[in-house]
Amino acid sequence: MLTSEENDLLCRVEGNAPMGGIMRRHWLPACLSEEVAERDCDPVKVRLLGEDLVAFRDTNGRVGVLDAHCPHRRVSLVYGRNEDCGLRCLYHGWKIDVEGNIVEMSSEPATSGLVGKAKHKSYPVREAAGFIWVYMGPAGEMPDFEPPVFQPTPDTRISIAKIIIDCNWAQILEGAIDSSHSSTLHSSDMVPSNVDGAKATDQNWLRPSTDKSPRLQLERTSFGFRYAAVRHPINNAATHEYIRTTLFIAPYTVLIPPNNLYKIVNLHVPIDDTHTAFHFIAWGRDTVPSTEVWRKFLGAKVGVDVDKSFRKVRTPENNYLQDREAMKNGNWTGIHGIPNQDIVMWETLGPIADRADERLGTSDLAIVQFRRIMVEAARTFAATGTAIGRTEPHIPHATLTSFEGIVAKSTDWRTLGTSAEEEARQSGSMVA
Repeated sequence: MLTSEENDLLCRVEGNAPMGGIMRRHWLPACLSEEVAERDCDPVKVRLLGEDLVAFRDTNGRVGVLDAHCPHRRVSLVYGRNEDCGLRCLYHGWKIDVEGNIVEMSSEPATSGLVGKAKHKSYPVREAAGFIWVYMGPAGEMPDFEPPVFQPTPDTRISIAKIIIDCNWAQILEGAIDSSHSSTLHSSDMVPSNVDGAKATDQNWLRPSTDKSPRLQLERTSFGFRYAAVRHPINNAATHEYIRTTLFIAPYTVLIPPNNLYKIVNLHVPIDDTHTAFHFIAWGRDTVPSTEVWRKFLGAKVGVDVDKSFRKVRTPENNYLQDREAMKNGNWTGIHGIPNQDIVMWETLGPIADRADERLGTSDLAIVQFRRIMVEAARTFAATGTAIGRTEPHIPHATLTSFEGIVAKSTDWRTLGTSAEEEARQSGSMVA
């Protein structure tokens, strides 16, 4: 249970909100590389942490992310012309390059001397792992850009599904660290089966357990936490356990357990207080499905499930296209796609969930710890300016891994899936 003040600390990211300050100290995915794939492409509307931005790729292939409002009269640059290494405002023809330099002022006489004196707000940009990343914090605190957790090597295969969701980022992330709900909400897609570990088919995911009430254990870490959901396996339940470990990588990433074909990560990027850019990512080697196949499997296909701006077609107004006939015939939710099933749950909590009247249980351990850690982090940032995820010991995200598998009951779950580098640097403590 959170107080109103704690809930605001956890959820609010706009303006001077401490949680927004934490987010600004990290590299954030602004948009997909595919959204600005072509040189001189159409400008793309971007909104992060309540701030309106515009992204574009210039004539030379460089990407810029700028304040969306022209510095002259503050009209939108989203509708501007992308030409000859700059974005030109339609109103008076002012032209701005990817670094925010105002290189032309068509409405000003050459004698005015204004060109070169003014600078438009722009943010540092990096392109990697299928995303355009931006850093929105103080220049003197900018960390080096490092490969994200889902790009451990440059040749990692990555498929990304993106959906814009109409609610706060924290209640979405809480879904990603809630292992117990998958056995119920996703029961038609995550199917118990007599297999030796998690398997992926083109129709569903198989797992070797019928246990719907996992026992949870959690270890705090310098990057956030790792927790284990321990279930009884279908076979050898007297001597073995089925363990799935999930990592919360502060402030917005969740690395969930893999299957035999690919690994999975979720990014929960706050657009503002009540909207989130949600990314569901498969990554790994040659068995990772293509982007088209991945999006079709998840019900996140552009032009079918989401529009070209990644806004979903399933909404409360059309009951999220829930198929009640399919439910009568055995489908648990009547909703196609794992993330679409989650979205109904997340959005019906409201734009910002009111957590005051919840009744939490033992299966909510990870959610309780996430709230405790992030509220504490927001207070620490407000008091000292120190951002969670920016302190030592720093563990390169590309060395972090999650785990799933059937193991002997004597196995210490904290050793499963951990790299030698993480073990050497880690200083976490066990939370029962």
